[in-house]
Amino acid sequence: MTTASIAAPMLIEQLLPDYDAVRIEHRVVPGDLEATYAAVMRADFMRAWRDSAGVRALFAARALGEKAVAAASRRALVEPPVPESLRVEDMPQRGEWVVLGEDPPREVAFGAIGRFWSGETAWEQIVATEFAAFAAPGFAKLACNFSVRAYGAAQTLVSYECRTLATDDVARAGFLRYWRPLSPFIGVVLRAQLGVVADEAARAG
Repeated sequence: MTTASIAAPMLIEQLLPDYDAVRIEHRVVPGDLEATYAAVMRADFMRAWRDSAGVRALFAARALGEKAVAAASRRALVEPPVPESLRVEDMPQRGEWVVLGEDPPREVAFGAIGRFWSGETAWEQIVATEFAAFAAPGFAKLACNFSVRAYGAAQTLVSYECRTLATDDVARAGFLRYWRPLSPFIGVVLRAQLGVVADEAARAG
């Protein structure tokens, strides 16, 4: 590996070089880079919700909080349907959560833009190519990635990173009030999703 390749910026660094908060989790899984990248792309992350009582409890607590805020403000809460599956390979380039770029078999980046810190989650409909330049006030941009690196002769290190950048000071203050107490619990979700990748890689191997 050359010095230039080591220093080359990752997709997530190009998409969101500056950020207000970041969470990174790691997992060593069996298999080479190509096989592990394929496992990342086809892993069904709804399994993290179905198989983990901890993840379900976290989302249930969030839903209760949103219901309480909706009731206090006397507005109806429209809960989105639970998807049957959630795979990176199925993410569109236009929508709420979109694929932002790929560098197979090393990295895939995806993200969303919305408001999710005041008791109501609302995602914007976005186009992947417009993500980096988006700067409308009142929102936060989330850029996430899975990156893979060789780890010994027969294993791969999978890293899962999520960066968030608010688009103005008011949104930043609201987001950081939400983020500080919840960051450890978000780590639980990321680790559960890495577990799904590990299971998918093991099955394929």
